[in-house]
This record gives sequence, structure tokens and C-alpha cells, in this order.
Amino acid sequence: MTVYKRILLKLSGESLMGNQQYGIDPNRLTEYAAQISELVEMGVEVGIVIGGGNIFRGISGTSKGFDRVQGDQMGMLATVINSLALNSALQVAGSKTRVLTSIRMEPIGELYSKSKAMEALSRAEVVIIAGGTGNPFFTTDTASALRAIEIEADVMLKGTRVDGVYTADPEKVPDAVKFDEITFDEVYSRNLKVMDLTATTLCKENRLPIYVFDMDTTGNLKKVLLGEKIGTLVKN
Repeated sequence: MTVYKRILLKLSGESLMGNQQYGIDPNRLTEYAAQISELVEMGVEVGIVIGGGNIFRGISGTSKGFDRVQGDQMGMLATVINSLALNSALQVAGSKTRVLTSIRMEPIGELYSKSKAMEALSRAEVVIIAGGTGNPFFTTDTASALRAIEIEADVMLKGTRVDGVYTADPEKVPDAVKFDEITFDEVYSRNLKVMDLTATTLCKENRLPIYVFDMDTTGNLKKVLLGEKIGTLVKN
């Protein structure tokens, strides 16, 4: 038995690079698709939001002369590219899928609505929601929180290259201590960078727990669904 019936999986665009410096690593994509397809076979309903940092990050573009609004729009398109890549990999892995976009761009994907997403989830389709929130100045973390709440997910799983939430950045502070569980209030008071403030507040106010774990280790996604404590649970 899985501990969650319906999840929203937030994937990092940077993780899709694998060992590359840019773009999408086909091997990493195949690994992700295999792990996600395994959940569907276990009866879990899966929604997915992917970042676009492996291709273009809007906020970083402003330092190079891009208008922030247009930079964020470029970032939204980067998430669509990643979503289509994952969609293709999932289909090869044997999963039924649906790509929904937050801005209208048929025939690439259908315009997102809660009713479309819920209908697809009920048919055991993996729902990939691309384009962020469809608005500038909002991150894909915020988009993940928003979509998770809308589709009534039991939890948001934040797949990263780090295996949880620490007292400090473990890649910079070797003696940083990992939390097994932490409250949203502690995240605020310690100024921990689990997600951006807007996304964290959305989750707290709607009582949506976040589980942060290392997605890049094959098999970890299934372990989380089976209740193994391999990451950090953030909750009210």
C-alpha cells in the first residue's frame, strides 16, 4: 500500500541535465520516466510540474539585459520543452499521459483546467502541467504549489539533487544537519530555502505537506510512496 494516493511531483529543470552542462540528458529522462511509470502501475495518480532552468531561467536573464516579463515568458516556454520531452519518455515507458499548458498553445498541449486534470487523473493518465502559472514573476515552485492544491493532491513531492532539508546548504556546509520533519513555521524562522516564499505560504495556508527528496537516485520515488523516510517532510 502506498502512503499517498494522488501526488504532485515537482521536478527540477537542472536535474534533467544529468552530467551535461545544458539541455536534456536522455538517460536521466529515461530514468525519471521509469520511476514515474512504476508509480502509475501501483495505482498512484500523478501530476507533474517541471522547471526550465536547464534551458532558460527568466530571473537570471534580467541581469543580461532581458526584460523581466519577456524573460519569464521564455522560461515558461523552456518548461514546455521539458514537459514534452518527459511526455515522450513516459509514453515510451508505457504510460498514458496528458500535457496541459497554462497558456494556450494547441496543438502542443491542451489549455489547463482543473476539470481536465482531474478527468485525466481518474483515467490513470500522468498529467504534465507546463508553462508555470502562465504569469511572469511566479516561479515553477509556486506553480507546483498552486496545481497541487487545485488537483487536491495528498502531497507535493519536490524531487531535487539533495536528499532533504538541512540547517544550511549541505553542498557548502559539510556539517549541516538534515531534518526528518520540519514545520512551515520553522522553515520561516530559520530562513531555509525549501521553496520560494510564495510557494511555501500557499502550501502552509492550504495545509499541503511537502516532501523533499533526492530524485536522482533511482528507486527513491517508489521508496517515498512506500513510506520510507529518505527525505524531509515539511508540514503544518
